[in-house]
Amino acid sequence: MKLYYATGTCSLSPHIVALEAGIALELERVDIRATPHRTETGADFTARHANGYVPALELDDGSLLTEGAAMVQYLADLAPGARLAPPAGTAERYRLQSWLNFIATELHKMYSPWLFHPEYGAQAQEVARGKIAERLAYVDRHLATSGPYLLGEAFSAADAYLFTIVGWSAFAKVDLAPFPQLRDFLDRVGARPQVRAAMRAEGMKAAA
Repeated sequence: MKLYYATGTCSLSPHIVALEAGIALELERVDIRATPHRTETGADFTARHANGYVPALELDDGSLLTEGAAMVQYLADLAPGARLAPPAGTAERYRLQSWLNFIATELHKMYSPWLFHPEYGAQAQEVARGKIAERLAYVDRHLATSGPYLLGEAFSAADAYLFTIVGWSAFAKVDLAPFPQLRDFLDRVGARPQVRAAMRAEGMKAAA
């Protein structure tokens, strides 16, 4: 399988899950600042993926799987022994999906595009930061009562996604000082060897 990625994007999430699951991935970086987006081999990425965004996962049969929340579940299900996703059809699986949807819609799409494009203006960005703070407070309370991970004691695919998105906070000027449980979570996940390996492979600096 091949993961199309760009440094500092949400492609980190499926990459973490693959490494945690022991799944080997071929990596191909995409220059998302170029128009059209080009892969490191010089190919037009939009010819492979019409929407042009990363991540995209090329499966062994040549088909393409998109959308990070779907990718992390697919990869987790390939290695059930890694216990990165509860079995399909169980209540716990639906809790995982609930968190994945929350992260995608209430966090991911508040950070990006609003805090990555200054042309939206300072007022819109401050509104986005306020909404994000409300969502992060909810996550912080949950971790305090039901942590240390989103599903309890075990690290899951949802934690990889949360770590990736909240990891944008320094760049996006989102203040994490009010959220001690969340800061501990970021430290805990960031110390995992496979998380550090994924970050290094994508050209990101892992915490010391």
